[in-house]
Amino acid sequence: MPQDRPAALVTGSASGIGRAAALRLARAGYDVAINYSRSQGTARTTLADLESLGGRHLALRADVSDDAAVAALTAEVGQTFGRLDALVNNAGMTSQTPPEDLDGVDLAEWDRVFAVNVRGLFQVTRACAPLLRAAGGSVVNVASIVGLRPGPQPLAYAASKAAVVSLTRTLSRVLAPEVRVNAVAPGWIAGEWMQRTLGDNYDRLMDRRATWTPMQRNVTAEDVAETIFSLITSNPFVTGETIVIDGGYAATS
Repeated sequence: MPQDRPAALVTGSASGIGRAAALRLARAGYDVAINYSRSQGTARTTLADLESLGGRHLALRADVSDDAAVAALTAEVGQTFGRLDALVNNAGMTSQTPPEDLDGVDLAEWDRVFAVNVRGLFQVTRACAPLLRAAGGSVVNVASIVGLRPGPQPLAYAASKAAVVSLTRTLSRVLAPEVRVNAVAPGWIAGEWMQRTLGDNYDRLMDRRATWTPMQRNVTAEDVAETIFSLITSNPFVTGETIVIDGGYAATS
C-alpha cells in the first residue's frame, strides 16, 4: 500500500549531485532510495546521513546499464515505498580522453559512457514509469552544460549529455500528462568531478571561471540539488525543459 510520505529514487547518489539531491528531498519529508554501482562505502555514509533526518531510506546497488538490475531496483523501490513521486536520473560516467584527441578515443569506452548515461537513463525511466504515472510524479535528468555548448569535456561525455537533453524533451511528451520530465545542465561544479577533469589546472581555471561568472562563484552540488528539488515540487506546468545552472556564465560569455 502507498505510504503517506512521498518517495524518490535518485540514481548515482552515493556522492556529488546525487547525494545532495537525496539529502534535499529527505529534508523535505521524502523517503529516498539512493543507488550506487561501486561506491558501497560512500553509499553507506550517505544512507546514514539520510536516516539521521528521519523517514525510511534505502541504498540499492545496481548498474543502470543492466536492464535486469534496473528491473530489480525498481521492484524493490515499489515494494518498500508503495509509490514513487520523483525520479532523479543522475547516474553517469565520463571517459579520460581529452576532447582534442580524436585518435585516442576508445570505442569500447565510448559505448560504456553511452550505456550508462543514455541507455541507463532510459531504462530506469521506463521501469519507473508505472509508479510515476500512478503518483503523478516528476522526473529530473542530470545533463550538463556541455550537452548544450562546447566545453573541455571528453567527446563521449559531451555527446551523451546532448542525448540526455533530447531524451528529456521526448520523454516529456511520452509520459505526459501524468508525469513531468525536465533536466538540469550544471556548469563547472566545484569539487571532485572538475578536479579530475582539470587536473593540476583546477584551482587556476576554476578561479578564472568564477571571475567570469556574473554571480562571482562556481556552481556547487547543493545549487544543483536545489534546482532539482524545485523542478520536482514547485513547477507544475513546466516540462520538457533543461535548466542551465551556471550563475549566468553561458548567458553572458
